[in-house]
Amino acid sequence: MAITLRSFLLSIFIVGLTACSKPPTPYSWNLPHNVPPPQVPDDNPMTEEGVALGKKLFFDTALSVNESIACSNCHLPEHAFADPRTVSIGAGGEALTRNALALVNVAYNASFTWAHNNLDSIEKQILIPLFNEHPVEMGVTGNESLILSRLNTPAYREGFKAAYGDSSPNMNNVVRALASYVRSLVSFNSSFDKYAYAGDDYALTPQQIRGLNLFFSERTECFHCHGGVNFTQSSKHSSQSFADQPFHNTGMYNTDGMGSYPKSDMGLYSITHNKADMGKFRAPTLRNIALTAPYMHDGSIETLEDVVAFYARGGNKRDKINPYRSPFIKGFRLTESEKAALIAFLHGLTDDKFIDTHKVHKKE
Repeated sequence: MAITLRSFLLSIFIVGLTACSKPPTPYSWNLPHNVPPPQVPDDNPMTEEGVALGKKLFFDTALSVNESIACSNCHLPEHAFADPRTVSIGAGGEALTRNALALVNVAYNASFTWAHNNLDSIEKQILIPLFNEHPVEMGVTGNESLILSRLNTPAYREGFKAAYGDSSPNMNNVVRALASYVRSLVSFNSSFDKYAYAGDDYALTPQQIRGLNLFFSERTECFHCHGGVNFTQSSKHSSQSFADQPFHNTGMYNTDGMGSYPKSDMGLYSITHNKADMGKFRAPTLRNIALTAPYMHDGSIETLEDVVAFYARGGNKRDKINPYRSPFIKGFRLTESEKAALIAFLHGLTDDKFIDTHKVHKKE
């Protein structure tokens, strides 16, 4: 009887501990009225605790095999979470093959990286920099136990417990937390947003308004690939019934005169092996674009002025137009003042509050 009573009392004690465990706090998006919430996977709901843990991990070099780099080394807040280098450098000093994309509004992406039609969630994408071996980025593969041991600290154990109810660090929850933080990086407070959606007629200058009209004109065709609230066709959100995953060939290369791209990066073709996908890449968001130079998948264009010139000439035609080039890349003529207006409009997509907020986060 005494043993039975002791067991009963112990079970009551355990239930009491469980009942006292505070559940994670649902995340508050605080979005403008014109922006629907993003889609969030059921197995990784957004919580304040998950985002806070992911932020700590994002800036921590403990996630790389030799503690030399953090996620933030290739995604700098002051550059809208992009990399000012042509290509990033992995933990082992090896150059990567592509320019690091800005982590702006990736919660609204329908696909991830520059050219991959099967990466349809942030959680899947994060596996690449963590575990990729050719080239090595963070170098987690084969070193999981070492890296997790570094996270077995009182502060991290408390963070994992608060976010996921389990204080023991594991790679699944590391990925979930990083995805939550990256998903929280929303930026919709540019001068353009104030002008277009908040009723501030003076948020854009007359020059920028002229550039806006050029951007959305059939002369330049910019809006066809960079349309919608996030200035990219590749998007999905809670009010969207299907995810749009367009990829485009901009006519940047034509190595053999028959449309081929350099073997080092053939775009979507490297995934599908469909010749029609040669040189196709995802059109990134243009939000905060003035801060994310250099441009293109290989970081080969240095300035916005050079980008406009590239599209004005219809890509790099050389001796022959790339047969896989998008029909929207047909070239256009602008006066010098029109070019300046178009570039001024692109600067109007910078969200200074977003940048200033996350620069402070980096220093914490």
